Amino acid sequence: MFLNILLVILCFISCLVVKAYGAGIAIYEQGVSGIGNAYAGAAASAEDGSTIFYNPAGLTKLTKPDVSLGAHVIIPNAHFKNTGSIGYNPITRSTYPLTGNNGGNAGVTVVVPNFYFSAPVSERLVLGLGVNSPFGLQTEYDKNWVGRYHAIKSKFITINLNPTIAYKVTPKFSLGLGINFQWAEAELTNALNPIAFLRFGDITTQDGFAKLEGDDWSFNWNAGLLYDLSEKTRIGLSYRAKLTHVFRGEVNFSNIPSNSTNVFKKDDAKARLNLPPMISFSGLHKINKNWTILADVTWTGWSRFEELRIKYETLITGDTVITTKWEDCFRYSLGLTYQPNSKWTFRTGIAYDETPISSDKYRTPRIPDTDRFWLAFGLGYNLSENAKFDLGYVHIFFKKSHIDKDPVREDLLRGGLKGYYRGHVDIISVQLRYNF
Repeated sequence: MFLNILLVILCFISCLVVKAYGAGIAIYEQGVSGIGNAYAGAAASAEDGSTIFYNPAGLTKLTKPDVSLGAHVIIPNAHFKNTGSIGYNPITRSTYPLTGNNGGNAGVTVVVPNFYFSAPVSERLVLGLGVNSPFGLQTEYDKNWVGRYHAIKSKFITINLNPTIAYKVTPKFSLGLGINFQWAEAELTNALNPIAFLRFGDITTQDGFAKLEGDDWSFNWNAGLLYDLSEKTRIGLSYRAKLTHVFRGEVNFSNIPSNSTNVFKKDDAKARLNLPPMISFSGLHKINKNWTILADVTWTGWSRFEELRIKYETLITGDTVITTKWEDCFRYSLGLTYQPNSKWTFRTGIAYDETPISSDKYRTPRIPDTDRFWLAFGLGYNLSENAKFDLGYVHIFFKKSHIDKDPVREDLLRGGLKGYYRGHVDIISVQLRYNF
């Protein structure tokens, strides 16, 4: 029965795409009960099976077999404004204004699901399984936008299987450990500048197009500890190890003029993506029987992501390189929970999420990331003794972000994209939880 449920969940997740709304391309939306608190206290609260992701030691707080299924509807708005993008002609060594519109809304409305199951083996030992998507990305622009030589469509999907074990060392102290088996798929498209075809004798004003696809399996681990300082106060510390995907796939070209088809042709490709380690420290304190305050600080080690380099098997055009030079960053959150009775739970929270992007010149339209501020609300309702429903809503304010690509330093053929982004995100989350 459980295996059948898991297969349905995996099929459901594999049909969906995600957009990153944590630091860089990290996704914090891994559970629904915590989203109402902006994930403040996530490594300490251990309210449902999503603790498998936030702190596996929290499984010892789930004393009955527990299953939860959640989904997040993410509605992004990200709009670019061109402020003087220019191209560079290496033959005449002159610049010219890039043509095209502003690209429309680069955000794509998506659904991000997650599934968790836990089962106590004894009073001290608990086993669990999480199915989620810790990293992801999707942006898509109009095909004729001004930055089309940098990016049109960018999609990155992960599906993560996270078997977990937790052990209560003492009545106050628990440890947890999980292994993550992660599948990832990537798709990148962009236009090709007609200037690229001149060296092969093709004179045209029409763009070519390139599409790169690849996938990979990789694994890492996560661990955590949970400690009750008192009956009212608890702290949690969790760690997720770094992970590296080496994508293998192929690149395909279209709308290529005749003389250049021998150069821009289908080929095998490989790319390495270094994903970061993460450390979270959380705490909660029950002020009284109705009110609880929660807090969290999360560090993400994005400095290991310095570039995305795409290598080709036989193409003479050379590697495609996207320079990132990201930096480590922090996320801070504070939340409050009110439980007036045994039926209802009300939550709110705020968070400040730093971007890992170090400079405007390293911001890419594939990931136009920036600092953001979360304002979150949520509620929980006990449908019965065993069933619970959770609902959450978040509005994320994006700080205005600039992009300033040098047409010579970045890429002679991609052009110097210059402008700024404005945007925001709305997230609606629902979850059903059942314990046996």
